[in-house]
Amino acid sequence: MRIPPPFDSTVDTIVTTEMKNHGIHGVSIAIIENGAIDARTYGFTDKSGTSPITPSTLFQAGSISKPVAALSALRLVQAEKLSLDENVNQTLKQTEVPENEFTGVEKVTLRRILSHSAGLTVHGFPGYDANAQLPTLPQIMEGSKPANTAAIRVDVIPGSIWRYSGGGYTVMQQMMIDVTGKTFPQLMQETVLLPLQMTNSTYEQPLPKEWAGSAATGYYTSGKEVGHKWHVYPEMAAAGLWTTPSDLARYAISIQHALSGISNPVISQSMTRQMLTVQKGNSGLGLALDGSGKTLRFSHDGRDEGFDALMMAYAESGHGVVIMINANDDSGAVKRMLQAVQKEYHWPDAH
Repeated sequence: MRIPPPFDSTVDTIVTTEMKNHGIHGVSIAIIENGAIDARTYGFTDKSGTSPITPSTLFQAGSISKPVAALSALRLVQAEKLSLDENVNQTLKQTEVPENEFTGVEKVTLRRILSHSAGLTVHGFPGYDANAQLPTLPQIMEGSKPANTAAIRVDVIPGSIWRYSGGGYTVMQQMMIDVTGKTFPQLMQETVLLPLQMTNSTYEQPLPKEWAGSAATGYYTSGKEVGHKWHVYPEMAAAGLWTTPSDLARYAISIQHALSGISNPVISQSMTRQMLTVQKGNSGLGLALDGSGKTLRFSHDGRDEGFDALMMAYAESGHGVVIMINANDDSGAVKRMLQAVQKEYHWPDAH
């Protein structure tokens, strides 16, 4: 357990209470204040209570994999290897998005994929047991065995509505592989994780053995342990990131710095502005957006089997927080932890 700070911490009280009330074994938090990271950890990596959570304990990020992958895609756009607005089938080599009456009106583009407005199906992915045969990306896109999800298809006119699609990010993953000729974990390591010093992060699936000893064990809402501790996600861009709150905080700080004009090793200030501009619904390019001006917030939450996570940061004011737990919790515990941080640190819209 974390040593309490030398002041009466609302955050510590709320976190430990929520853990006790809802059977959450481990919590890891990174609080961002003007570029500095305050890492707080609570509890244990599993129910045995023998291995404490530390700032370097790995959690599955779930859908927070998406905005991190989006940053690499936008870097490829800057390098003119990808286009935000051309038909994705002009890029895909190993497979394609089938054309139909909807794509005859408008095309699936990277911009629309990033903002969940491409008209693509498949909301999310349940992952695979550690001993299961894993599908290839083309098999996932086709919905063919051993894939455990439906085919990724366009079923409304691209650009016409906002609808969350992990399927779209799987198409993007294949695009990024096709234009670089690299494996997705290698590409992410080179373009984002290494430049942002996210040294406790990997998109490798399955998780390499040398990393496994640092990983928390996942638990379902029922309290049951996930089989073989966690699932495997070949849908890496959508759900495959293993990371820590401190590493995701470095990602958030890089967005804040890029927007303010401080050097960012991944994307430019102008590309960051596009990322933080609403495209459809409340989606920018890879991030959810709320508020405006000093209270403009970018965020994403995540859920894999046995893991929940939340990342939220203020674009201009330098505040932010990442919360990761080794449990699926439907009680609102993570939101209440977030509110405790907002209140303790006197953030602009704390309530």
